[in-house]
Amino acid sequence: MKRRDFLQKTLLASGALALPAHSILDFIPNKRPEKVIVIGAGFSGLAAAHSLRKAGVQVTVLESRSRIGGRVFSHKPVKGSDLVIEFGAEWVGNSHERILSLCKEFGLSLFNNQFETHLSYEGEYSPAGKWDYSPEMTSFWDKRRESWGTFSDKDKEKIDQMDWWRFLSQKGFSDRDLDIRDLLDSTDFGECIRQTSAFVAYAEYAESSDKDEMDQKIRGGNGQLAEKLADAIGREFIHLSHTVGKVEQTKKGVRVLTTDNKEFIADQLICTVPTYSLMKIDWQPGLPKDKVEALLSLQYARIGKYPVIFSERFWKQEDFDMITDSPAHYFYHATKNQTSSSGILTSYATGDKGALMASQKAEKRLDIILDALKPAFGDVRKYVTDQTMYYWGKDKYSYGAYANYGPGQWFSLMPVLHKAFGPIHFAGEHLADWQGFMEGAINSGEEAAEAVLS
Repeated sequence: MKRRDFLQKTLLASGALALPAHSILDFIPNKRPEKVIVIGAGFSGLAAAHSLRKAGVQVTVLESRSRIGGRVFSHKPVKGSDLVIEFGAEWVGNSHERILSLCKEFGLSLFNNQFETHLSYEGEYSPAGKWDYSPEMTSFWDKRRESWGTFSDKDKEKIDQMDWWRFLSQKGFSDRDLDIRDLLDSTDFGECIRQTSAFVAYAEYAESSDKDEMDQKIRGGNGQLAEKLADAIGREFIHLSHTVGKVEQTKKGVRVLTTDNKEFIADQLICTVPTYSLMKIDWQPGLPKDKVEALLSLQYARIGKYPVIFSERFWKQEDFDMITDSPAHYFYHATKNQTSSSGILTSYATGDKGALMASQKAEKRLDIILDALKPAFGDVRKYVTDQTMYYWGKDKYSYGAYANYGPGQWFSLMPVLHKAFGPIHFAGEHLADWQGFMEGAINSGEEAAEAVLS
């Protein structure tokens, strides 16, 4: 059973996909709401609003930021250049059916964004294809899909109780194996694998492509899809710089007040914002105790992106990326398949490393990055023309890049967070089968819209 199917089964068993839990106002949902408010103009909110608009429902989207896209954040770092990098979500997977379908619908092209990973470990550099794990780890990894297929539902719930590092360490792999898996896998989950549920990790690697869905990118930037969705919804229905301060349930639906005292009325509401922003809203009546406790328990990954602009692409290969055991953590060619003599390598650091890099002054951060590149390329300081950064750990709307389910949390928190409350439905990447992917955000938003319409 695929993780997505397993998620649906789990939510059905918990009642999270049943009718919304009644509030003290004993809300009974209408079969066909006329007006729906969507909080958040990230991919989940835009996908929800797009689905509702196609169904003929009047939609109002309220977004705190001054831009659409949320944690999809395309950026042009070089003035006068068309080079585009991603401060936020980076990859479209080959199996991401909905995002691929939407790109086709809106006429957006994609290009290959796969990489061949080099390694810098304990001061030694190994090119792609010239390093490997122990034979034991290699055998386990090659058979991971086959092994995953033997797991029962109870087995999956059991391994959710332990972290991914503990699960691997119990198999007797070498310290080097565990170190490299931590360096690689923490780029996927945003924190050390000692903080990630073994179920979440194993499910992802057993069911994704060999590149872990790091396959494609939208030409011109992933934010292009947000722009197309906004156009389809109607820009006049999307209100930027509108922070929701209060949501009241009424006998007829919901009343929303923004922090600048603007009022919006609707039959139902879909909240797609990250848990930090969700907790800042005054919900009347208050959210159920178990939902509040779940919201407080779920952590978000501390990820920082620290791109450096170089006058020459000294790394030569377009598909260059490299994992390192330095604070700079992981490098990838952020301007792959974009024509220019200059190029950009992004240092992508997670967890404590991401926080450490963000805390440095620009000069010191550049020193750390250049030192991490030395084992592979020597001193490349002469090629540096500029640098920039974005640290999601201190983004004032999310305080993290995406949700990171820790040991014991997937089966306990997910159903509670997913459950509707009266006329209020919830969506977002934190409620998707995989966290951190644009596909998951889109799936979650569309599923919430479907629940509203059912």
